[in-house]
Amino acid sequence: MKHIIITGSTRGIGYGLAREFLQLGCKVTINGKSHESVNRALENLQENFSDTVQGFPAAVENRDDLETLWESAEKEFGKIDIWINNAGIDQVRKYFWELTDLEYEKVVRTNLLGVLNGSHVAINHMLKQGDGQIFNMEGFGSNGMMRPWMTLYGTSKSAISYFTRSLAIEAKDTNVKIGTLSPGMVATDFLSNSLNEHNRKIFNILGDKVEPVTQFLAAKILQNQENDANIQWLTKPKVMWRFASSMFKKRDIFN
Repeated sequence: MKHIIITGSTRGIGYGLAREFLQLGCKVTINGKSHESVNRALENLQENFSDTVQGFPAAVENRDDLETLWESAEKEFGKIDIWINNAGIDQVRKYFWELTDLEYEKVVRTNLLGVLNGSHVAINHMLKQGDGQIFNMEGFGSNGMMRPWMTLYGTSKSAISYFTRSLAIEAKDTNVKIGTLSPGMVATDFLSNSLNEHNRKIFNILGDKVEPVTQFLAAKILQNQENDANIQWLTKPKVMWRFASSMFKKRDIFN
């Protein structure tokens, strides 16, 4: 039975992944920034998975918090096989020069420093235990796409893609595998924050609800045997099919 830690898993894609791993027979440690958010998510998950899910609060921008998260999770559920750096926050919809230093520092500390901290904690423990897998969550900007009012968020995700692939090169001679997860456009708070009358149509063509995406990602993660894996939901063939089928098939992922 695999044991998986997912940061930022009290809602959205992280919560969806936790639920899918539990349904696939795994032990899961969820994480959020506050006791309240963790307890709320645990209460829902434990209705069906009382013995295989646990959770601990930790701020990903604080490495000591993540060290405690690892130790607490390992103490209760044993060896940790997979660590997923999912925690992230959106940026305020403004031009970069309109953001305060506190606003852009918060995004960088959560989205980038949080992934560095999580990867650093996980890989050091996995090297000691002999093996393991680390996955980092990609997002808008990972493929170089740019958009006004998304410069900061896109920069953080672009940096995560570079970091993860470079770390995979460094780890190639170890038994620790490093990879990325690319969920595409998912109907979470993140996507809703960008929703307007101009992009609703494209979001409904290319986007998806949480469940099918997390079902796909969880299954692929458990099957993975490769280093530098990129597990991608919204592939180019799928994009082409979505546009072609949109002529006769209407979708509404926000309803």
